[in-house]
Amino acid sequence: MEKFEYLSIRYDGKGLLEILDQRKLPDVEEWLVSAKPEDMIGYIKQLSVRGAPLIGVAACVALFLYVNNEESARAQCLTEEEVTVVATKLRDARPTAVNLMNNLDEMLQLTVKPTADFSAANLGRIARAIIDREVDMCARISVAGAELLSDGDNVLTHCNTGAIATPGMGTALGIIREAWRQGKKIHVYVDETRPLLQGGRLTTYELAREKIPHTLICDNMAATLMAQGKIQRVLVGADRIACNGDFANKIGTYSVAVLAHYHGVPFHGVAPWSTVDLLCPSGKDIPIEERQASEVQGVSGAFGNVRWAPANTPTFNPAFDVTPVELVTSHILDTGIYTQQQLKDSILTKHK
Repeated sequence: MEKFEYLSIRYDGKGLLEILDQRKLPDVEEWLVSAKPEDMIGYIKQLSVRGAPLIGVAACVALFLYVNNEESARAQCLTEEEVTVVATKLRDARPTAVNLMNNLDEMLQLTVKPTADFSAANLGRIARAIIDREVDMCARISVAGAELLSDGDNVLTHCNTGAIATPGMGTALGIIREAWRQGKKIHVYVDETRPLLQGGRLTTYELAREKIPHTLICDNMAATLMAQGKIQRVLVGADRIACNGDFANKIGTYSVAVLAHYHGVPFHGVAPWSTVDLLCPSGKDIPIEERQASEVQGVSGAFGNVRWAPANTPTFNPAFDVTPVELVTSHILDTGIYTQQQLKDSILTKHK
């Protein structure tokens, strides 16, 4: 595979794969080396790598690198079983983001057997095609969604959906970036996104890099802004979209959707088509990852380690929640902007 470099992942073309440690941002920009699949699995689990499109891409490149190294050491191709075992371990790193599963299935060429080719050269080609496709999808999402933003709009975001979370310009944040580049004078209100503060740490980092006006708020302040008429549109990402249009995204998204619905503010889920799970009937069928209690009991990372609750305090810490399609004004995908019925019709077409 040839060399590539994006904001949060890079490969030197000679076997060195590195990822930007998202836990350390915004104050520390540290690159971590992924020399073997176990490294990438650890980085995904600990959220050094996060964002549904980026997770899928990172896992594919890690799988390619493993096969390439083993093939070179043995001077022969690996078997399908050997490649599948490693792919399955990568697949199990996080359960909710469907890009991870879809991209690895593509690497394993599950739809073209018995002609599948597990050589490093072929897996490198597939991984590169996946990356290029994700970059292209981000660009098309951004252009499509920017049409919805007007000069002077205030936009609310939740979590991080930009170039840190994808190999491209981002999904929901990509729309904001494109609208700003078009000359629209917009302002972004950024939910901090408890408990891991991806909005406060990562979205503000990206907006500041491009000098896009923004204001950081606590998650529980969104309702006040909406009641004051200060939010014209809500743009959020999606880690998995079910066939009926329900979608899973970072915890707190459902709350924002309810608030937007009550206040009459347009609410949009933004994602590449690769996030649509054709095998998932509704949001009830989306597995929701639950994480460790320490994330709720305090805060840790490059900004220090502080615990404000007793160590034995019981917690409930789902990483995602599901927003029902009835609260969604439209889904903004790389293939267009879809109402609930339009998305259902498109998914039915894909099934045929």
